[in-house]
Amino acid sequence: MATAQQPPVQAEFVKAISRLDATALVVGSMIGSGIFIVSAEILREVGTPGLLLVVWALSGVVTLMGALTYGELAAMFPNAGGQYVYLREGISPLFGYLYGWTLFVVIQTGTIAAVAVAFARFTSVLLPSLSPDLWPGLGTVVMLPQPIGTIQVGLSPQRVFAILSIVVLTWINVRGVRTAAIIQTSLTAIKTAALAGLIVLGISIGRNATALAANFGPGFWPAGGLSLALLPVIGAATVGSLFSMDAWNNVGFAGSELKNPRRDLPFAMAAGVLTVTALYLLANVSYLNVLPADAIAHAPQDRVGTAALQAIFGGPGLYIMAIAIMISTFGCNNGLILSGARVYYAMARDNLFFETAGILHPRYKTPTVALVVQAVWTCVLCLSGTYSQLLNFVIFAALLFYTLTAIGLFALRAKRPTAERLVKSLGYPWLPGLYVVATALIAVDLLVNHVTRTYSLLGLALVLLGVPVYIIWRRLVP
Repeated sequence: MATAQQPPVQAEFVKAISRLDATALVVGSMIGSGIFIVSAEILREVGTPGLLLVVWALSGVVTLMGALTYGELAAMFPNAGGQYVYLREGISPLFGYLYGWTLFVVIQTGTIAAVAVAFARFTSVLLPSLSPDLWPGLGTVVMLPQPIGTIQVGLSPQRVFAILSIVVLTWINVRGVRTAAIIQTSLTAIKTAALAGLIVLGISIGRNATALAANFGPGFWPAGGLSLALLPVIGAATVGSLFSMDAWNNVGFAGSELKNPRRDLPFAMAAGVLTVTALYLLANVSYLNVLPADAIAHAPQDRVGTAALQAIFGGPGLYIMAIAIMISTFGCNNGLILSGARVYYAMARDNLFFETAGILHPRYKTPTVALVVQAVWTCVLCLSGTYSQLLNFVIFAALLFYTLTAIGLFALRAKRPTAERLVKSLGYPWLPGLYVVATALIAVDLLVNHVTRTYSLLGLALVLLGVPVYIIWRRLVP
């Protein structure tokens, strides 16, 4: 893009994010509410404790391969925008735009909306007045074709509280990256300690003889043993675990604000993903120590973490876990809000988003307009009641772009063989190639599996809808 066409630079980003802060951003953005909930759905799909652990391990390995693959790209392009820039430079501006488009429409904003509502839902354990029921006259029920089904559009106490949390976190991030980074690192330390505490409790005082016999005995694996016929089931079941491990790449969005991005981005991605993978696997082992598989699969409202802590401490366990998840989701959204706006800033600098989104606040040096626009659309998703349905095809769209970004690494090696590569992708070309194959196979499985097919096709349609939008935008803003 010609620099003359770009909006003028009003300020420079503040380089306030250290290596520790960057790693905390990865861990904090990954750990939300998923680890406390999605194991119930996974176990209902796969049927046995052994396959539950296989699904989580597979998701962790695939995610770690992605982090190791992205290290080289992050070191080459340590600028605001992260994966948007990797796709723009590796493949083409169109693919970069399609990623930014999908990120804004559903991936980032839909995730923030869902996490905000989870924050409100667990706050309602302490404040029962935060009801999920729509206020009379301020909502309606909309019937959509299956598998989407019924959605409730309108205002409820929980949704208003979720919106308030988004507004507060957006305001914090507008005020400067230093404050946001301090909050992120502090909350990440607290919620990591809380998750570690749940693990320790589950494998020590929470050990249940009935659960151990049921989960780690003959029923650990399927009755017919492991076979290739289980692969489609395992692939479809990774939707929840991959979503719980997503957002590890968000630290790259804020590359311009790291003190030493070329070295710290690859480290933060790899170290953060490895930490979360270990915690998630151990958390599921903890669940299996405390609760029989059937109790995990049919936990009330899928709140497995709450059910485990209640089994250990009784009634008080409900409140302890509610507070822990409130901290976890609030910190998760702080990281998501901070990082997502940097992509829209980078798009605006390329004349592919609202021009004012590419201007930094003269005092706080943050992309204020990008943060506000992101918050507005996220609040609309909260009110629409469609966030849970949107998240069902977030993973397909995310997997598609992970695959394309890794392909872009190969393209850059061919197009720019002499470019400086301070960090090189580990195990190139085999590990990045395996990552391409793994993410592509999971995406294809989601497309052909009857359980996930419709949502995956909707996700693909949403991505492709960005093509005419890109063409129109380019014609309107040359």
